[in-house]
Amino acid sequence: MKITLDFRPKLFQSLKSYTKEKFASDIMAGIIVGIVALPLAIAFGIASGVSPEKGLITAIIGGFMVSFLGGSAVQIGGPTGAFIIIVYGIIQNFGIEGLVIATFLAGILLVLMGILKLGTVIKFIPYPIVVGFTSGIALTIFTTQIKDLFGMTIDKIPGDFISKWVVYAQNAGTTSWWSLLTGILSIVIIVFTPKISKKIPGSLVAIIVMTVIVYLLREYAGITGIETIGDRFTINASLPQPETIPINMETINLLLPSAFTIAMLGAIESLLSATVADGVAGDKHNSNTELIAQGAANMVVPFFGGIPVTGAIARTMTNINNGGRSPLAGITHAFVLLMILLFLGPLTKHIPMACLAGVLIIVSYNMSEWRTFRSLLKNPKSDVMVLIVTFLLTVVLDLTVAIEIGLLLAMVLFMRRIMETTNIYVSKDKLDLSNESEIFHDNETLDIPKGIEIYEIDGPFFFGIANKFDECMKHFGDKPKVRIIRMRKVPFMDSTGLHNLESLCRLSAKENIQIILSGVNEKVRKALMNSKMDEKIGGENICSNIHEAIEKATLFLSK
Repeated sequence: MKITLDFRPKLFQSLKSYTKEKFASDIMAGIIVGIVALPLAIAFGIASGVSPEKGLITAIIGGFMVSFLGGSAVQIGGPTGAFIIIVYGIIQNFGIEGLVIATFLAGILLVLMGILKLGTVIKFIPYPIVVGFTSGIALTIFTTQIKDLFGMTIDKIPGDFISKWVVYAQNAGTTSWWSLLTGILSIVIIVFTPKISKKIPGSLVAIIVMTVIVYLLREYAGITGIETIGDRFTINASLPQPETIPINMETINLLLPSAFTIAMLGAIESLLSATVADGVAGDKHNSNTELIAQGAANMVVPFFGGIPVTGAIARTMTNINNGGRSPLAGITHAFVLLMILLFLGPLTKHIPMACLAGVLIIVSYNMSEWRTFRSLLKNPKSDVMVLIVTFLLTVVLDLTVAIEIGLLLAMVLFMRRIMETTNIYVSKDKLDLSNESEIFHDNETLDIPKGIEIYEIDGPFFFGIANKFDECMKHFGDKPKVRIIRMRKVPFMDSTGLHNLESLCRLSAKENIQIILSGVNEKVRKALMNSKMDEKIGGENICSNIHEAIEKATLFLSK
């Protein structure tokens, strides 16, 4: 089978009809998005367990590549809150080197998804799974920020959710009230800034205001109980030199599950972001090109010590709302962040950790989708089960397990629904043909000669239905001379369905029962021919309609 590469970057398509007005609009949008991305990139980097400049480097390199190669005209790439938990867990278990390898492998997986044109398939991930792990991530991010918000002095925080809260309760006495006040004021500023101006990001206002206040308190009031970035990290205000990635089969086997989680989460988040952006910007993204771009970004960023990259919905919407309409806006956003890193990087050491905790608490609230979560609880029990299981696994265990089990559970429930909605009808004496497409007469009833049974399958003939079909035939005591299987409503057959049909033909032959197929469509007929079933049944016994099948059956009875 020949695979054609579906790779058409939007940048080159956009430049064909580019104007000065679009250029000015994209540059302005890129500058604003760069400013909005600054506090988020720093906060996501620190919360993920790496230094703040690593978050900026991820936004710079990853953001540039996603815009330069991507299939969306307005997508903004960079680090996001969704990856905080998985990245932090990988660092805890495998160190920074493990994160670098897992991110690189995830990039390869994303590129392969794009090459194999799985972009459209990713969109069919069940919504309860997406909401379940998104809400679980939000709660987990909130939990990770309690230490910095309260300014607690804790040497090592456990990785699991429950143990974290136990440690917090044990160390509640170490709370710094100045840090807590800083964090609360930061949250208040972020919440109320949009009421004054929707153009200026509240997170940036909170960081500037609280950094100035904390700097004055530390320098002139002698208050040293408020921890800043500089107390914990040494800021390197430059782009790092690329380093090699030590990959071997042992590390691939060890880190492939984590890489799969990064790839799946990145694909889902970026394509959801691109889809939402399409509706607002009036554009249409190329999902396979977007996956290849996301994969390329995640293959390059690890060489510079960065963390996973994906499409960021909040920054993408900021881009659209400020006039960005081509990938040049995203490229500009990356350039703005680069200038900030090179020339203002040292100033970031004065940012209070409690302020960044406040920023991430607002991020986690916005991610929680608690209203959507609550509304999904009114859905069918199967959806609620998938939602709750995915949510609890994300919170209590980890995101890797949550996605794997959630997808498995969703597939099982989907197959169960298919089986419930697919029916098999049996007719022995009369067959009602009214309102059928095979004839043109209303209220027609077809008499079925004695010795003939007609089975109609309404739905796909796959492994679940194949077994159901077998069970249905066992309920009849008298064995017929001919079994007609109506397949006009069978859209496809899988290998198990073909195997069961073959077994039915073989057993029927032993009992001198003739099998005749009716209403077989071209797709099913092709599957039968590929598996040589037409030779076993007899090509003349594969009929186009029920009348022809009845004639064949009557002729067989007369022999």
